[in-house]
Amino acid sequence: MDSIKQKIQKLGKAMGRQHVPNKYTDYQTLRTEYQTLATRDVNQLQKEGRKQRIQDIQGRSDLNPKWTFANLVEDSQDVIEAVSYAKSFIAAHEDMSWRRSGAHMMIFYGDYGRGKSHTAGAIAHELIEKYEISVLYRQLSSLLDMRFFSYDFSAQDNVGQKYREINQELLDVDLLILDEVCVNETSLKKNAQSWLGNVLRQRLANHKNCILITNHNLAELEQAMGRYCFESIKEYDTYKVKFSGPSRRKEIIPTQPEPQQPHTGYRPNQVK
Repeated sequence: MDSIKQKIQKLGKAMGRQHVPNKYTDYQTLRTEYQTLATRDVNQLQKEGRKQRIQDIQGRSDLNPKWTFANLVEDSQDVIEAVSYAKSFIAAHEDMSWRRSGAHMMIFYGDYGRGKSHTAGAIAHELIEKYEISVLYRQLSSLLDMRFFSYDFSAQDNVGQKYREINQELLDVDLLILDEVCVNETSLKKNAQSWLGNVLRQRLANHKNCILITNHNLAELEQAMGRYCFESIKEYDTYKVKFSGPSRRKEIIPTQPEPQQPHTGYRPNQVK
């Protein structure tokens, strides 16, 4: 009796096929091949979907794309230590129990141009890329300005609705980065202190992390934020990082005095 393979070959020759396959593929082999192809397609779709989600998070975060560890110059001990803290903070996100254990806050403080915002941005980019952590970067002064203008009920630009949406996002986002905290302020107004304190307390209750960036030292920051607001910070698992190295920003005023140009005076309609 002819085997299935022989029957297929005879049928092929009867139909005029010049090349009849010698190999018969059984059902189990075909199933395995199709499963492999399907898995490959699913993995590709997942990869593309993840890439799109990351791009969406980055788009909403308002982060400077140049704030990465690759672009951060570790030219002083304070920055080296800050990067060490930052990478430990990032690595901790691998542990889901750590994420659920409470709310964590990093306070970056020091003078202008020391790399505080850059380091915070580098943390955010890494968390987005590795864990799809949602991030929102905002300057505190811009939020307070928007909050103030939201009370203009005659405004036609929907500033009130925009503020309510941003305020909700401040509560929901996984990592909130507040920059320029109390910049040029010795003390926030009482209603601003209450509002910021409530935001921090609600985030604390929901196990949401924060990074605060300020030019004040810690004692000045407590004075500027007010006791109610600062007490909420104490409830977080807090990491304080001081930036004290040289400024990384370009000089505008020359370090060497410029030569004085001789002053000849100006006399209009001078006749020679």
